[in-house]
Amino acid sequence: MGKNKLVIGLAPTRRDTRDFELRFAHERKAAVEARIRQIAARLGAEVVNVDFLNEEGLLIFPSEAERAAEVFRQKQVDCVIAPHVNFGAEEAVALLGKLLGKPLLLWGPRDDTPPACGPRQTDTQCGLFATGMILDRYNVPYTYLENCWIDSETLDRGVEHFLRVVSVVKAFRGLRIGQISVRPRTFLTVKVNENDLLERFGVDIVTIDYTEINLEIGQILEKKPPRLGELLEDLRKDYDVSSMQPEALERIAAMECAILNLADKYGCTCFASECWRTFSVPYGIMPCAGFAELIQRGLPVACECDIHGAISSTLLAAAGLWQKPTFLADLTIRHPTNDNAELLWHCGPCPSSLAKPGVRPTMQNCLGQFELAGGDITVCRFGESHGQYRLFIGEGRAVDGPPTGGNYVWLETNDWPKWERRLVKGPYIHHISALHGTYASVLEDACEYLGVTAERAE
Repeated sequence: MGKNKLVIGLAPTRRDTRDFELRFAHERKAAVEARIRQIAARLGAEVVNVDFLNEEGLLIFPSEAERAAEVFRQKQVDCVIAPHVNFGAEEAVALLGKLLGKPLLLWGPRDDTPPACGPRQTDTQCGLFATGMILDRYNVPYTYLENCWIDSETLDRGVEHFLRVVSVVKAFRGLRIGQISVRPRTFLTVKVNENDLLERFGVDIVTIDYTEINLEIGQILEKKPPRLGELLEDLRKDYDVSSMQPEALERIAAMECAILNLADKYGCTCFASECWRTFSVPYGIMPCAGFAELIQRGLPVACECDIHGAISSTLLAAAGLWQKPTFLADLTIRHPTNDNAELLWHCGPCPSSLAKPGVRPTMQNCLGQFELAGGDITVCRFGESHGQYRLFIGEGRAVDGPPTGGNYVWLETNDWPKWERRLVKGPYIHHISALHGTYASVLEDACEYLGVTAERAE
């Protein structure tokens, strides 16, 4: 996962009293940490604990929250998980969350059967109510995971869900979008408020003009670096390119290489590019299949200089933990016989790995031509109007429909007319980002941390 790898700050906590026997807290601390590490390893995440705080390795006092926040910052943690191993220290947890400013998961294991007489062992659930309220008082957004057994599937699913949310938050807060050339004149729909994105969210747009990208392509075609050969070979492997001229195929690979080089140079995490004339005029190619290959490599690229489309695709890729590619589609026409289905289509920029099983992707005129695989699909669209930012989120399933050119899949929703009204009323356009799988709840929860209003299509 490289730069997208997640680092968890694990801060188990106990109450600063002798109301509970410490051995129960210590036993639970060991069991909880082992289980969290197991789940993290499965998802490729790293764990940093708080053993440096004291002999118990537990967060107890507010002063320890300050030390934990300092070390967690040094270790570049992306989130905090604060398991309560007894009632917990609500003040210390809330202060840690406030100081660190990262997504926080509030959870504690279920309490054992209470003894017939004498004090209860942990009262973990009781403490969760207290910490939840104090987190709210401290204005710390957090995710709550149901009080459940340490060995339960509920914990496994809950931590995975939280880490997907963290991945989305991390991706959004670190966005540097490479904008190649300028939007097509008639695409007023992709205008954005660049200063507002930077000031409000820290989303930075790096402009790359027509001359810079084409100079880079020209130098690559002249020098023919090893990366060019690798990209060219991948194009031949991923597509039936029998109808393509070798020179055009090499220029597509050179364009890919140029964008990768500029991503490295400027630290870009995704791109939005003009695609009608920037590459066709000087090099006689359309960039679509090249964009698809870049997306497949984990670098989201949006067509037609769609900055909000690039943001939408990045959020979805992060929700999927960067394990599979997204695609950007036009909302095109309604299904001729299914009133709840819509055609998701684009001219040919969808990654070849998304092709329907048994279909060999072909490339014609630099465009990928194939039907996309079926199954569950999550869609989203980031949008803004009059300073209000929203994320439209929906889930549907691929269904059969009439074949067409380009890249396409027919998406069935629960109530397409309702979706259509919401999308037309905006602040959305005809572009929508999509990812195979069900991630709507992840995106919805992530919006609580991002300061963006989630609009869940039901």
